[in-house]
Amino acid sequence: MVEPASAGARLDRWLSDRLPDLSRARLQALIRGGLIRVDGAVLKAAHRLRGGERIEFEIPPPPAETLAPESVPLSVVYEDDHVLVVDKPAGMVVHPGAGRSLGTLAAAILAHAPTTAGVGGPRRPGIVHRLDKDTSGLVVAAKSELAHARLATDFAARRISRAYYGLVWGVPLPASGEIVGNIGRSPINRKKMAVLARGGRAALTHYRVLREFHGVAAAIECRLATGRTHQIRVHLSERGHPLIGDPLYGSARTGRRAKLLPEAARAPIAAFARQALHAQTLGFAHPISQEFLEFRSELPNDIKILLGNLERF
Repeated sequence: MVEPASAGARLDRWLSDRLPDLSRARLQALIRGGLIRVDGAVLKAAHRLRGGERIEFEIPPPPAETLAPESVPLSVVYEDDHVLVVDKPAGMVVHPGAGRSLGTLAAAILAHAPTTAGVGGPRRPGIVHRLDKDTSGLVVAAKSELAHARLATDFAARRISRAYYGLVWGVPLPASGEIVGNIGRSPINRKKMAVLARGGRAALTHYRVLREFHGVAAAIECRLATGRTHQIRVHLSERGHPLIGDPLYGSARTGRRAKLLPEAARAPIAAFARQALHAQTLGFAHPISQEFLEFRSELPNDIKILLGNLERF
């Protein structure tokens, strides 16, 4: 219970005074993750207390400082002494985080290439960029510190070429263009990102429509000029064209659009189990030789089946 004398104190500062074994950064992460609640509500770290509130919290054990290798099968597209390109399946988390500590791509890379241990950090060996758990496709990892540093610099400088294949509800207009909008944590749902009128980080997505399906859905290609969390998903949803199957950024219009499908096609399309997004193309200058490398991944079977259902109606 918050004592009256603490009225006006920030939530994270109040907690820090009472939980001295936890850093402010860790407390703020727990608040963002919804593990600390004020009168049952998830609020911001900067929330000012009034006094009299009931604070409830769950403190999970801190993650281990090192990552154990796991012999998880990897689809290796390219490998040499410095880089590793893999085709990540949907459902695999890139590195350990809240709610997932086993079966990660990072642990599989560590087992496949032990020299990645410590490259880029003990919990993210070799990891330079990430894909969402349920986004499939190409990821490049570094096998040496020099390769990691140079690839990270190229990502930051937007010198990496990335193209994503997606299936969305509706047909974006114009048929090609760009979506601009700063992305940051949603003020309404802290588990989501959102396009913000103020704050956030600049984000730019280029898109083009590859084909449309009777005005109900479309296949599109997206190219990232920036790399914000959930960028493509947020930008497309903001435009009113969420990815088919997206459980977090789908809109109320999704159900109405699904009803426009013939009954035979409606159920398998509306029930697609993840966001229909695939990191199809990845191009970069090799961090050592500077030779430009480009890789293309075949669409996974679940997206092929979804595409087939859209083509049949």
